[in-house]
Amino acid sequence: MKIDDSSILVTGGAGYIGSHAVLALKDAGYRVVVIDNLTTGFAWAVPEDVALVQGDIADQNLVEQTLREHHVRAIMHFAGSVVVPESVSDPLKYYGNNSAKTRDLIESAVRVGVPHFIFSSTAATYGVPDRSPIDEATPQLPINPYGMSKLMTEHMLRDVSIAHPLNFCALRYFNVAGADPLGRSGQSTAGATHLIKVAVEAALGKRDHVGIFGTDFDTPDGTGVRDYIHVSDLAAAHVLALEALIAQPRSNLVLNCGYGRGFSVLEVLDAVDRVTNIKVERRLEKRRAGDPASLISDNSAILAALPWRPAYDELSQIVADALAWERKLSDGHPSK
Repeated sequence: MKIDDSSILVTGGAGYIGSHAVLALKDAGYRVVVIDNLTTGFAWAVPEDVALVQGDIADQNLVEQTLREHHVRAIMHFAGSVVVPESVSDPLKYYGNNSAKTRDLIESAVRVGVPHFIFSSTAATYGVPDRSPIDEATPQLPINPYGMSKLMTEHMLRDVSIAHPLNFCALRYFNVAGADPLGRSGQSTAGATHLIKVAVEAALGKRDHVGIFGTDFDTPDGTGVRDYIHVSDLAAAHVLALEALIAQPRSNLVLNCGYGRGFSVLEVLDAVDRVTNIKVERRLEKRRAGDPASLISDNSAILAALPWRPAYDELSQIVADALAWERKLSDGHPSK
């Protein structure tokens, strides 16, 4: 579906998940404009035929000018800070970047009359749930400022949608991994902490080991279990969520994004060993505070609400795509 000659604004579209959403929108025939301050994003991650506005989402004059000039009819919001330990050591950064600035962005959308808003939320809003799989009705009790900052935005969107003609979809991500299967984008941030990214870096000699944080969890092999979702499947979910909001302008959506099954840390590392044919060095570390034994999504709601069916849900493919992108980075940063 296309929205006439209007555009979709992607904030943080030069970053990891945002750049994949840009590709998915373009592949579906949408016009796209990106706002990114390039603090953690890369200009080369934005396709040449997509307008890149370098600036901050808190700059309301810039945002509102962009919304009007590009006839923006929907916003996909990815801009923000995402490192959980950093949110604990620097909470004000996270409440500033993820909550306060998003408040300004939403206000700009209301002022200009943008009717649809898709928000990059997170399973971290659930905290350490007492059950797994986790459905959308699970109590949201975040244990760190990152999760709380995202939950605050969900509440803002809910309240604004009651007061103004704006509907929204909050997509709660589980563990995002992999890269565009066509090699157009991937996780490029230095010092990333995601397990699959770290493991393929280790396989290519960019790190000397992979830390395993806890081996005494109540799981089959003692290591933490997580629900890994391929970034391109996640991007596809955003496009379908957009189309659902357009089709039902008075309805909001809150949906988990995951596959409904999990893999342990050891299973992921074994998969990396198989795909790379390299034995990655493993080091046992103490548990990290607040790490739950298992985080697996109940994805029945997204399967019912959207015509979304995962296309890249094999762990070996997620690892292979992440590895291919890491090799591309090793050969020098991609460029436009």
